[in-house]
Amino acid sequence: MADRRKARKRGGAPPEDEEAKLDKTKQAIAHWLRRNVPVKKTKFYSDAVEYFNSGKAIDMLMNDSPWSKSKAKPGSEVVLESRYQAIDIMHELLRCKMFHRAKKIPVAEKEKKKKKGGEESEKEKEKEEEKQDVKKRKGKKGEEEKVEREKKKRKIRLEMHQDQIFIDGNEAYVWIYDPKPWYYHIAGTAIVLGIIAVCLFPLWPIEMRQGVYYLSVAAAGFLVCFICLAIIKYIIFVILFICTRGKLKFWIFPNLTEDVGVIESFKPAYVYTYDGPPKKDKESDEEESESESEEEEEQDSKKGDDKAIDGDGEGSETGRDEKDELDADGDGSQAGDNGSDSAGSSKEFEIIDGQES
Repeated sequence: MADRRKARKRGGAPPEDEEAKLDKTKQAIAHWLRRNVPVKKTKFYSDAVEYFNSGKAIDMLMNDSPWSKSKAKPGSEVVLESRYQAIDIMHELLRCKMFHRAKKIPVAEKEKKKKKGGEESEKEKEKEEEKQDVKKRKGKKGEEEKVEREKKKRKIRLEMHQDQIFIDGNEAYVWIYDPKPWYYHIAGTAIVLGIIAVCLFPLWPIEMRQGVYYLSVAAAGFLVCFICLAIIKYIIFVILFICTRGKLKFWIFPNLTEDVGVIESFKPAYVYTYDGPPKKDKESDEEESESESEEEEEQDSKKGDDKAIDGDGEGSETGRDEKDELDADGDGSQAGDNGSDSAGSSKEFEIIDGQES
């Protein structure tokens, strides 16, 4: 405090501990960096934070920012012609507590310290392990090496660095500046106005008050119906469960009491599980009946063929018998004719013999 008072009396510059104030251009630079510089997420003393790489931030300021030498507008207050100017601006942002410097600590290294203790021995072991890993990776492709390196980079924790200065390199800086989006302000003002409107409810017109009353009754009715439906759901389940001796578990609106949306809570309409003996499907029954009918038709066709074959054999035999009978009848008739002829001739001879005598 004494140093600050002396500096004020003498009119000198304030010490480094005193917070500096940002002008509009530097505030715009901080806002642009917060929106465009790539960040990574990690833990900082058990808190989730976002940090950026100092070298990448300087590169983007020099090449892509509207204050770079190639993109700066004529007459702009800040034109970054060298990296030293960008470093000075980043140092001022650091003093204004837009971000702070952090120290990277690998997670595996911290766990080894807790288990074994002793920092020097652990560092030597880690160096040996890194050498072995490098030898193993020589035979692998470059893409796999990049993926493994990125994974190793992600497994880090951050701690506060004692030297709060900005360094152009592979240093980690944690963002403190977190501007709120525009819709946050709109939402806040809407909430405040809504609360004031509710407090002024007695002053509302009669029509508006009646509308609010009907809406509240409808909401209460919907809530009561929801609760009654949930009770009916459990009653139906218990009744069917008892009647089927625990075989049927039937639920109507199974998502009704789950943590889902209003429409999704009524989908599906019902769900059931049956633990009894499996039932035959209609399709299987139809297939079985069709197969049985086909087998019966095949058997009938085989029987018809066998009968036809037997009928042909019997017909041939009967035909042969009839032919034999006809032949026998023909022979008998011929014999009868011959006998009658012989008898007639004998009679004629007898008559002739009688006349002669």
